[in-house]
Amino acid sequence: MSVTNPFTTGSFKLETDVNTWLDQYIGSKGVTLADFLIDFVIAMLILLIGFRLVKYIVKMIDAIFEKSNMDITLRTFLRSVINIGLKILVIFLAVSRLGVAASTIVALIGSATFAVGMSLQGSLGNIAGGVILLFVKPFVVGDYIYEESSGKEGRVQAIGIMYTSLLTIDNKAVMIPNGNLSGSSITNYTHQDKRLVELKVGIRYDEDIKKVRQILEKVLEEEEYHLKAQEPRIFVNEFKDSCIEIGIRFWVATDNYWDARWSALENIKEGFDREGIEIPFNQLDVHMIPAAAGQ
Repeated sequence: MSVTNPFTTGSFKLETDVNTWLDQYIGSKGVTLADFLIDFVIAMLILLIGFRLVKYIVKMIDAIFEKSNMDITLRTFLRSVINIGLKILVIFLAVSRLGVAASTIVALIGSATFAVGMSLQGSLGNIAGGVILLFVKPFVVGDYIYEESSGKEGRVQAIGIMYTSLLTIDNKAVMIPNGNLSGSSITNYTHQDKRLVELKVGIRYDEDIKKVRQILEKVLEEEEYHLKAQEPRIFVNEFKDSCIEIGIRFWVATDNYWDARWSALENIKEGFDREGIEIPFNQLDVHMIPAAAGQ
């Protein structure tokens, strides 16, 4: 059984289509050199004028997009698609002027697309992923995201056609293929305008829980980042081996999340120190049992 090479088949078909057109245009029609030159000049004029018109139309469409406050990433993507599409149309009109049948042009495009597609499967997957990201919008430029499959996280700098650029907190640029992003779980930390800060602190078993609650309530009341409209929660979370674990939850603006978390932890420690509340560390009590007499 013979095996057909798709790349060889594609290039052979492309060559056959070109030969067919030459035979139709020159052989069967008997076109003179003068006629061909006239058609060629007209085709060049179509290309020259058409590309100038495309440039003007794209510029006008981009201005409309900008006035509509469209997302800059989507605007750039649509502008590129419209620009390429109109230029292909101009080329189609110019080649048609040379006497190439529409069916032949379609066959040429199909053959070229097949050959290119077979060699760029991964890249096409990234392009498709970029289109999905642009229209579904699981995140936008400026969001801080975490990508599950690679474990990469950072603030989105740009969403390109093939790659999305992230900037990590230590100023590293990370490029993630759009195909990976569109096919994996993504956590968007900045999608909402507020976030819940959750803290856990341990106290000794002999401490007064009511007193501890009062200290924590005062800390949250004085916390500048705490959204006072949202009621905080203070509760006993768990009985651990060496401490009682107290949970604290309060809401802050998303942009203030880390500042609020760091500030609250520092203020809790200072509040406990002032009131003599001890934060215990893991410890092991060893009880010595005296040996019985005669043993």
